[in-house]
Amino acid sequence: MRPTRMLAAALAEGALVLDGGLSNQLEAQGCDLSDALWSARLLADAPEQIEAAHAAYARAGAQVLITASYQATFEGFGRRGLDHTDVARLLARSVELARTVADGHPRDIWVAASVGPYGAMLADGSEYRGRYGLSMVELERFHRPRLEALVAAGPDVLALETVPDAQEGEALLRAVSRFEVPVWLSYTVEGARTRAGQRLEDAFGIAEGVDQVVAVGVNCCDPADAADAVEIATAVTGKPVVVYPNSGERWDAGTRRWHGGATFAPAVTDGWRSAGARLIGGCCRVGPDTVATLARALAGGAAPR
Repeated sequence: MRPTRMLAAALAEGALVLDGGLSNQLEAQGCDLSDALWSARLLADAPEQIEAAHAAYARAGAQVLITASYQATFEGFGRRGLDHTDVARLLARSVELARTVADGHPRDIWVAASVGPYGAMLADGSEYRGRYGLSMVELERFHRPRLEALVAAGPDVLALETVPDAQEGEALLRAVSRFEVPVWLSYTVEGARTRAGQRLEDAFGIAEGVDQVVAVGVNCCDPADAADAVEIATAVTGKPVVVYPNSGERWDAGTRRWHGGATFAPAVTDGWRSAGARLIGGCCRVGPDTVATLARALAGGAAPR
């Protein structure tokens, strides 16, 4: 784990390349993710596949690897009969797998521990709706044990990601305030609002003045919504912005399938960087090839396509 000031300094120097979607890379490796635990199941059943997926993104040029803990919760694994100690070990394993790849790579790579929203645990698409009917206290109580386990494993930063609701964002910031680890806060959005319908100005505003938050932004959204979100996040908080949208295809939670064509184009990320984006990558359906093109573009190499 590196101090907050080190990540802040790295972001001040220029943009860092995030990895892409973990699930699509695991599927490309032949993994079955039809389980309710999604990619988190492989922490127990096939950790070598997760390590291989991280390695694919590291080879592609990713400077930040996001762990496989998005859907890993005490409640979710508990339904499979695992006790608290077993689940804590799996959460730690998610950090260790990414760290193994990062430490074995000649380039400096950061490890971001994924903290998915409450809705991810429900595995019913709730992370795209928010408004769970839980109080701030209940949400904070849900997130705290997982945060403790992840922080103990020593990530460089916590990725509070795919948050659909500003209320949950606030609960997460309350929960992490006891830990000395930098965080980024990233909402999933539709247009200029969170999935729960709050204005992004208000959603980003909860991070204003919170030194622990090194970046705010969006992920798991349509690429077309990213540019406005970057500008709003910069204007509201003055912080570096994190942005990693989906490929542009649409997820149908009912059929559990993606529809439509990909619209993510690394060429547009230059505008995001000019507007304040400093952590740039892809989420669902964005693979190593796209990340490699993005990495070359951000490094001033081959022109993005």
